[in-house]
Amino acid sequence: TNRHVVRDAALSDIDIHLQDGRVIHPVQRLEDAATDVAVLRINDRSLTAASWGDSDNVEIGHFVLAMGSPFGLSQSVTLGIISAKGRRALDLGGSRREVINQDFLQTDAAINPGNSGGPLVDMHGRVVGINTAIASQGGGNEGIGFSIPSNLVHFVMNELIEHGRVPRGYLGVVLDEEFDLEAAQRLSLDRLYGAKVTEVYEGTPADLAGVVVNDVILNFDGFEIEDENHLIHLVSLTAVNKTVRLQVLRGRQMITLNITLTERPARETRSEAPAAPGLPFFQRTGWSVHRLDGDLAVQLGYAADQCGVLVMEAAADASDDELQAYDIIEEIARRPVGDMDEFEAACSELPGNQPVVVKVRRFVNGVLVSRLIILDPSAAETDTGK
Repeated sequence: TNRHVVRDAALSDIDIHLQDGRVIHPVQRLEDAATDVAVLRINDRSLTAASWGDSDNVEIGHFVLAMGSPFGLSQSVTLGIISAKGRRALDLGGSRREVINQDFLQTDAAINPGNSGGPLVDMHGRVVGINTAIASQGGGNEGIGFSIPSNLVHFVMNELIEHGRVPRGYLGVVLDEEFDLEAAQRLSLDRLYGAKVTEVYEGTPADLAGVVVNDVILNFDGFEIEDENHLIHLVSLTAVNKTVRLQVLRGRQMITLNITLTERPARETRSEAPAAPGLPFFQRTGWSVHRLDGDLAVQLGYAADQCGVLVMEAAADASDDELQAYDIIEEIARRPVGDMDEFEAACSELPGNQPVVVKVRRFVNGVLVSRLIILDPSAAETDTGK
């Protein structure tokens, strides 16, 4: 199956506290790192669901309420307004650096540590966003908080429930992050907008549609492109195999192209380029890993300064001598792995199909232990059917 599902005893450690005092546990978790959204499945049909609001109709100046548990103070509500929309290219830091679908609502409703995951609701009690981050010098509220818009959350939720993952559209280009007003004016644009193409990969949808280097994509499927991050966001949330219309500026002439999107490569993140050749070892296995930061480490029972990368997916019936979910990888082939960059560097140098010794940290009967494990990617490929 392609479902990114975690089904193990560790889910019982996740407590969902209801307003009436009951505590329930999820039986399934579906995650989408590209939006920082997760769906938890619970076996309780007696609960009343919140109503979705239309985040596209939320305007700057509208009053909103941010709900959550800031600093452990449960069932807290703060009042503010929508300060801005379409905030993108934010450096979220920690384990969320790979969030590529950024289209945040900005609010001055007080959001503090502990509000993340709580709803942002309008004056009718409808959910218009999910609180996710703050901009702060000292870690507390300074009047700038960000919420994932409800329409994006609703889309991702439906895809996760239906497919177990979120299939994402793909162009196959590299975009110019330095495209500025001066460059736009040299191309006779009256203002700065659009995304300039600096490279087109052979055989990709962009190549087949006739996109060339130095094209400036001004419109995608009816949406005027604000910048390269806006284009990445729109493309990645477009249905795979859909044919869309591009308007590009080429040599000061407007050209219309029709392009049929394919699915984004699994490790593609901040550009439309194909996945880098690094990590062949893990790409062919059923394992997946995630960045580890202090907050995430503490949630999992580790020390805040624990180094390594977190194993998010492994075989549900993995033995003690195999990689397991919630393991922390500390070394690969005796090479220390302190963070995601070191993990990728270590993996990129591994032989393609040979077994590798990995040192992990895990809890066994409540005791934190270190263990050496031999990973065999060829065996994992056979076991997972990938």
